[in-house]
Amino acid sequence: MPRGTLPRITRPLSLVPLALASLLAGCQALPGGSSAAEATADPMAAAPPVTRGLDADSLSGLLVAELAGQRGDYPRATRGFLDVAERYDAAALAERATLAARFSEDAGLLEEAARRWQSLAPQSDAPARLLSSLAIQRGDWNTALEQRLSAIARGAREELTGFVEGALEAGADPAPLLTRMRKHLASLDEPRYDSELATALLEAAAGERTAAEQRLTRLARTAPEQPELWQIRARLALEADAPSQARSAARLGLEVAPGDPRLMLLLARAEIRLGRIEAAEATTNALLDDHGDDPELRLGLARLFLEKEHLPQARRLLLPLVGDDEAPPLAFLLLGAIAEDEGEVDNALLYYRQVPESEQFLSARLSAARMLIDEDRMLDARAFLRLERLRHEAYRSELVSLEVELLDEAGLEEQADALLDSELSQHPDDERLRYQRAMRAFADNDLAAMESDLRHIIEQDPENANALNALGYTLADLDLEGRLEEARELIERAHALEPDNPAILDSLGWVLYRQGNPEDALPWLERAWSAMPDQEVAAHLIEVLWVLGEEARARELLQEARQRFDERPRIDELLQRYPELDATGSVD
Repeated sequence: MPRGTLPRITRPLSLVPLALASLLAGCQALPGGSSAAEATADPMAAAPPVTRGLDADSLSGLLVAELAGQRGDYPRATRGFLDVAERYDAAALAERATLAARFSEDAGLLEEAARRWQSLAPQSDAPARLLSSLAIQRGDWNTALEQRLSAIARGAREELTGFVEGALEAGADPAPLLTRMRKHLASLDEPRYDSELATALLEAAAGERTAAEQRLTRLARTAPEQPELWQIRARLALEADAPSQARSAARLGLEVAPGDPRLMLLLARAEIRLGRIEAAEATTNALLDDHGDDPELRLGLARLFLEKEHLPQARRLLLPLVGDDEAPPLAFLLLGAIAEDEGEVDNALLYYRQVPESEQFLSARLSAARMLIDEDRMLDARAFLRLERLRHEAYRSELVSLEVELLDEAGLEEQADALLDSELSQHPDDERLRYQRAMRAFADNDLAAMESDLRHIIEQDPENANALNALGYTLADLDLEGRLEEARELIERAHALEPDNPAILDSLGWVLYRQGNPEDALPWLERAWSAMPDQEVAAHLIEVLWVLGEEARARELLQEARQRFDERPRIDELLQRYPELDATGSVD
């Protein structure tokens, strides 16, 4: 296949070649002096091979890709551009394929296109940034860091401190990130300030606080003019419950960057921790004066005081917000919580009911109902929720579900069952409530009722991945005779709909194991554990590792699970079946 270079395509290709082909086809029908043999002979048979530019197949492929993109068939457009990019090593076409893939809503296809683009344009930062973002979206912080560091090695100005903060906030394991960052630092010809700060954050998160403090102390000597340094020192001091050190660091930072809002917030937090409430209020008032009394800032400052239960100060910050037509919903929720904490039940109920339909809506109704139940006012709580269902039809299903859970908590399971049955008799296709009833049936070991409800959901919505997975996993987990193949088909349907869902990955691995294929099950369970480390996935993975003879890995994961999970019924059940797994002979 000829290979060559292609110019960057910046607009849809012209349809002139197609028109020309049609014109030539029409000309063949005109009378002329050529013989039949001459008419059917290939006029290009003796032409030299195409060594540059587009051959016919490539031109056709590009036209199809462009037209597919114009019709909104982005997967086909992506594949078309990738095929020609592969043929000609054309980075521009791989970039165009990536652009099409971004509209395809197919994360796997987008990553494939971006990787091809990166391979053809290894010095470009754009594909590295995209691949880093995709890795972050799936929780693969190690790959995301690798992409950023590769861009830095090429001279790009990638920010690492914010990246590490995001990773730690998302619960990423700091150890492998720290190992990679230290390797990165060792490779630098000269110190890189941002890399040092990011490494210090990882050291602190990994429990190496002495190393982190030593690194920050060195930075304070070499780059004291950087406010980020003092922000991190103050934050780490607060995390170490050293508010005096935090206050000192914040003050030093404010000498470098007067009025820096992040440093002022840290100073206020330190003052609150030290019990210096007047000083904290002075700082928060200065912040509000400097930043135009921003509502979000008021909310943040109020929460600082609430952290240490300084309710009057928090209330004073919040009250000016609720007189505004655009009052943040969270302000009503927090004022309700303050009133509840001070025993003002009716006042709290008033605030909770004023939380509009928003992210805080259900939290407010749950808080209000629980407050009434705690006051031995179950009937009032149920009446409140019933009225809220009438006022907010869009939340009817969620409010019923919430009431069922509260009845269960109060030991009123029969009333919860009756409520669900009543609501489903009126709204038989309510998937949320039917799924909830199915899960309750499973908890009661009523497989027939559970299956009936899940089948109803699947019949109404064949693409309900949760219902498909729940039924498939249950059939696999119970290891019902003659139903494992059915279980696998259900789970595979769920996987086709949500290929990156870790619960479905776990189910797929588990059904393969139940079918006697532990080798095939292992990679699925490893992916599930990486994305969703919970005790049930751990139990599945430990069992498969043990059966495959990987005893050291199985025991290592067992110890990790014991450290992670206080409650681990599936692991305890596993140890009852495989007592030899536990080298210590203890389930605790």
